[in-house]
Amino acid sequence: MSSSLKNLSDNQLISDIPNAKAMCFGIVVSEWNHEITLALKEGAYKTLIENGALPENILISYVPGSYELTLGAQLQLETDAVDAVICLGCVIQGETRHFDFICDAVAQGITNLNIKYNKPVIFGLLTPNTQQQAIDRAGGKHGNKGDEAAATAIKMLNLKSKLSK
Repeated sequence: MSSSLKNLSDNQLISDIPNAKAMCFGIVVSEWNHEITLALKEGAYKTLIENGALPENILISYVPGSYELTLGAQLQLETDAVDAVICLGCVIQGETRHFDFICDAVAQGITNLNIKYNKPVIFGLLTPNTQQQAIDRAGGKHGNKGDEAAATAIKMLNLKSKLSK
């Protein structure tokens, strides 16, 4: 979680990242809150490339909203073209319980995909209370959650590779 004491992009999590040259990634991006999610996508893509991923090994798909991230990830996983999928979305707290239902469904769906496919499916869903908090976590003063999600995907693939030997 980012805060005034912890910047997502300076976090230990995105240091010591293995080389991703031999890895294939899917990125599924929600079109809802697109100004936020496109910034998350740019952060994830940049981090993958900076760590050796080849552009031709990155499959980017767009889905209408965060609820659809799970199916978008599943469709990518079913192609066998990806080793890991990064799910990027943003659900801002509103006046109704819609926020709770969407966030719970996406978290559970992504967890289930990790287990079903035995491949990393990364939870890159922002769940801020305000638009400003989302901006702060999509390249603003708290870094970019997309950077963290990409670093997590690389590290989880590296772990899987080490444990499979």
